Amino acid sequence: MVDEFEYERRFYCREFPAECDDGDAPLLMVQSYFLHQDGFALRLRVQARGVRVPMGSQTDGLTTLMQYREAFREAYITVLGSPVSGTRYEAERTVDADIAAEMILRGGTPIIKNRYSVWIGEDGWNIDVFGANNAGLIVAKVERSSPVTNLLIPSFCTTEVTDDHRFYNDGLASRPFITWRDDFLAGLDRDGAQYSQLFGQNRYE
Repeated sequence: MVDEFEYERRFYCREFPAECDDGDAPLLMVQSYFLHQDGFALRLRVQARGVRVPMGSQTDGLTTLMQYREAFREAYITVLGSPVSGTRYEAERTVDADIAAEMILRGGTPIIKNRYSVWIGEDGWNIDVFGANNAGLIVAKVERSSPVTNLLIPSFCTTEVTDDHRFYNDGLASRPFITWRDDFLAGLDRDGAQYSQLFGQNRYE
């Protein structure tokens, strides 16, 4: 039986770690949320490889999808449950990329981002750099097939946001980063970095 639960930890990054860019184009993602409420979501995602699109406030997901339409050859539909302490139900299946693109162009709330992947210690990390009204947001996450404990946390991770639902993609679809960025950064400057103590022993680079 396939385990349809995802185990992860998420971290906000003030800056993108340049050492994580190997010179190849990152994975370009445009995803649309047809439901995003109370932590539950229904998502369609299309992905393009070999295309490097800078992320900025003017980088619109739908415009980018149309501009690079032929490059988006992978697509997935995903049902997501509400995340609890780094655990979330996630059931995903592959769908036709052309059908998915047409549906995204017709509805839902779009998110666009570049994803960089890197190995650090024993874990594979994804670093997402967002565009459009989430421009300026960088989130690093690590996933395992079981709870993410005793993690080696890289130095580019500014603070942990695993239990802050605003930083999940469906949370960003409901309330984009631009609408709460200043309050979050003010709180970070005031309170300093926070790392969860619920996942064993944290280790730091």
